[in-house]
Amino acid sequence: MRSGETFYRMRLSPAQKQTRALVQAAAAVCEDKKGLNTRILALDPADSGLSDFFLVTSATNERQAVTIADEIELRLKRDFGVYPHSVEGRRHGEWILLDYVDFVVHVFLAERRAFYDIERLRKSARPLTPAEFDAELKAELAEKTRAVRTKAAVKKRPASVKPAAKAKKPAKRAATAKKPAKKAASRRKAAAAKKKVARPSAKKAKRSR
Repeated sequence: MRSGETFYRMRLSPAQKQTRALVQAAAAVCEDKKGLNTRILALDPADSGLSDFFLVTSATNERQAVTIADEIELRLKRDFGVYPHSVEGRRHGEWILLDYVDFVVHVFLAERRAFYDIERLRKSARPLTPAEFDAELKAELAEKTRAVRTKAAVKKRPASVKPAAKAKKPAKRAATAKKPAKKAASRRKAAAAKKKVARPSAKKAKRSR
């Protein structure tokens, strides 16, 4: 099974779609600000608690870590009106955590990330690069588009059958039109028979004269 196959076959609620859009935007900030080895961990629902995703990235120094965290917070607030539930570690800049409840952003110094090794601790999580995550979002959108088109095509089918049903009515009219023609033919035969009967009676009248 491909990495994105399970994802786009799921029926996502509007809240889940919103969460994925936020994670995608935050990951884009990490890429823009030169975050290293950015990964999105799709957490196992049975093991994730309240969050659906971890977004993990590395910085080369404290200043870059703070810049990445600040820009994520600013962009999500500006573009989506969303604020983090809590922010931790900004003062030291070694491990900054932004908790958005449905997903959590971790901005590490490279050595701190290696020490805590969140990816190893979350063995059941499915790691994705930002590009793979974007591909899954596009696949989900494409699947939704196909489903909508299929429903629209099914709705149109009964309308296309109706004209064929109407076309049968003239045939019934043609069948009913034959009945008067048969009646007229039978009348002609009856009239011809009367004439034949009338002829002998005329001859008898001449003989009697």
